[in-house]
Order: sequence, then C-alpha cells, then structure tokens
Amino acid sequence: MNILIKSATIVDQNNSKLHFKKRDLLIKNGIIVKIAAEIKETTKEKVIRYTNLHISKGWIDTGVSFGEPGFEERETLGNGLELAGKSGFTDILLNADTLPVPDNSGAISYLKNSSHSTATKIHPLGALSVKSKGEDLAELYDMSNAGALGFYDYKKPITNANLLKIALQYAQGFNAKVFSFPQDNSIKGKGVVNEGIVSTRLGLKGIPNLAEELQIVRDLFILEYTGGQLFIPTISSAKSVQLIADAKKKGLDVRCSVSINNLLFTDEALENFDSSFKVLPPLRTLSDNKALIKGLKDGIIDFVTSDHKPLTIEEKRTEFDNADYGSIGLESFFGSLNRLLGLETTIQLLTKGREYFGIKENPIEQDTAANLCLFDPKSEGAFNSEDSISSSKNSMSFGAKTQGTIYGIIANNKSVLS
Repeated sequence: MNILIKSATIVDQNNSKLHFKKRDLLIKNGIIVKIAAEIKETTKEKVIRYTNLHISKGWIDTGVSFGEPGFEERETLGNGLELAGKSGFTDILLNADTLPVPDNSGAISYLKNSSHSTATKIHPLGALSVKSKGEDLAELYDMSNAGALGFYDYKKPITNANLLKIALQYAQGFNAKVFSFPQDNSIKGKGVVNEGIVSTRLGLKGIPNLAEELQIVRDLFILEYTGGQLFIPTISSAKSVQLIADAKKKGLDVRCSVSINNLLFTDEALENFDSSFKVLPPLRTLSDNKALIKGLKDGIIDFVTSDHKPLTIEEKRTEFDNADYGSIGLESFFGSLNRLLGLETTIQLLTKGREYFGIKENPIEQDTAANLCLFDPKSEGAFNSEDSISSSKNSMSFGAKTQGTIYGIIANNKSVLS
C-alpha cells in the first residue's frame, strides 16, 4: 500500500523540526519513506487530501470495553475496531469485560490475535482474579507472556487487601502492572450517583467521595509496603488527586487515569433522570471537576480515557436504579477533549502511554512505520446519535458541542479513512 499525504500540518511536540510544519508524507508498504515540503504525485500512490489536514502519532486509549466474546449484542470486536480507527485510535487497552472474562493465556491470545490484520491494535488487560471474583489470583504470568499489558478486575474493587498485596509482590517478577478500581463497596452501599445536594434533591442513593478515597488510601499503603506498579483507573474526586500527588512525591510507582465523563459533566446532568449519565465512578461536583482538569494539566493524573462502555437499550432504558453503568465515548472523545483543553494538550494526552505500557513507539520520521492519526482540529459541530457507528447508542455526549473532525488512521500498513 503506497500513500501520499498532501499538505498535512504535523503536530508533535517531541519533534521541534516538524512541530506545526506543513509537509507531504510518502508512505510505501507501511513505512514513511519521505517527508518534504512538496512531493510530486505519481500514479503509483493513493493521494490523500483533506480540509485543514493535521496529523499526529496514532492515539491510544487506556480503557475501552467492547462486548465480544459474550456480549456481541453490545459491540463486536470487528465493529469496535473499525469504530476505534475512525475515532483516531491506533492502539487500545481492552478491558477484561467479556463473558467469560479473560483470566487465562488462551483468552488473551484470542483477543490479541483478533486485531492481527487491522489498523487498530488490541492490547488486552487480563483479569486479576479468577473469573474476576476477587478470590484467587488468575494466571498472571502466563497471561503476561501471551500479551496482557496489565491485570484488572474491570470496575470491581479488590475487597481483599491481601490479594492486592500478593498481586503487587508477584507481578514484580515479570514487570507487570496491577490495576485497582478505587471504590470501597462497604461505603458505596446501594448508592447509584454522587452523594450530595443533587442526589438528595432527586431522592437517589448517593456514593460519597469517601468510598473512592478510602480505597485509594488503602491501596497506596499496600503499595508502599510491597513495591511494584499500581494503576488506579478513573479517579473522580479532588481529594483523590491530592492523595496520588502525595504518593508520587514519596516516590511510589503509581499511575492513574480519569474518564472524560468526569471532565465534561457534573452530577447536575442527572436532573432529568437520564440513565445515559449513570456511570461509574459517578459524575461528581463542579469543584471535583475543576480539580481533575487541573490534576491532568499538572501531570498528577497520567491518562485520560474515553471509558468506552457500550450497552444495549434494555440495559440502559429502565428505572434509573436498575440501569447499568456506562457510556460510549470513543467517537466523541477527541472533539470533546480538544474543545475543553486545546489542541496541543489534547494531542499530548492522546499520544501518551506507549512507553509506560511497553507498546512500540513510532515517531513521525523517515524510515519508520507509519502510525498516524489524520484530523482537522478546527471544525465545530455536535455529536449526535446518527453520527455514531457503534452498535450501542448509550452516550451521554449526544448533542454536546465538539471541536474537531477525525479523518481516520494509517497504521500497521492498513488505513481506516473517511
């Protein structure tokens, strides 16, 4: 596959020679063979031109769910990978959110091989415990050898402190990362939304910030005792940001992410009992929202994720208390984040993470493999249900204003382009 990209503005803060420079790029058999101010067209290449075309390294999302195997009605792997490519992502970390959960090397190999011939690559997360029940450690070493980049009982807190201790100690032997969802279920109780003025007004049971913060304090104490690499996914409170900042100052190897849901919305969005806004962690207050954005800009929060979670109509359109948690987010991710934080910060965040997770980095340079996202950062619009190609339509961002258009990706000698 030979491609000639014309008049593309390169966005790469790590490459001062090309950052915000307009260039042509010639790609042959998946390799960037030439970057120049102008490259003459021939009949041997497919020529790509788009309005206000910008390119960056391909984007990575550290927290994506699809459905297959087990929940194909939510999203198949094939449709999910196409959706991810059209959303600008060349790499995704796939949550252990299937039936059965991937708690063995065979399941990890299946998921990893499912993206063998696609532009977007799946990097599976294995379940931390057998069947994600939180009782016995799963086959961590074997799954690591099969390609698992970390271990996570998706959205399930590790209630057994000794299990987390053993996991952190054991995983050090093969440089693996342990994920721990920040929630104390005994504090959460039957809560379904953030505990506060809104939950009281609506008559919904609340989940206090304490449920998250208490679990983080416990996990950080265990990490300080064991050593190892701890990843805390999707924090949501101001106090959580401070706890992780303090831990990093102490030299603990802890990383964390935030869901874009908690950057864009607060619990005020729940006024109409719309279950699209029922997510975990719950939407918090404006002060938490501001602290999360600041923590992201200051580098305390390491990654922002779409927290993409497809769910069927039956799982969402029911009584609020009974509706499942989750929102799709891949397709609206860039447009929302770019509108919130601006282009350079957005691209820096979306291209961050490969080094930490051990995924090969392909810079925008001659004689390197093309791993590119193509987009227009300026166009304005709104994300609507008819725009989504996801099998599920459970998005809290439908109708929200966005800034930017994704043209697609070129990666792994494949392309997904609009």
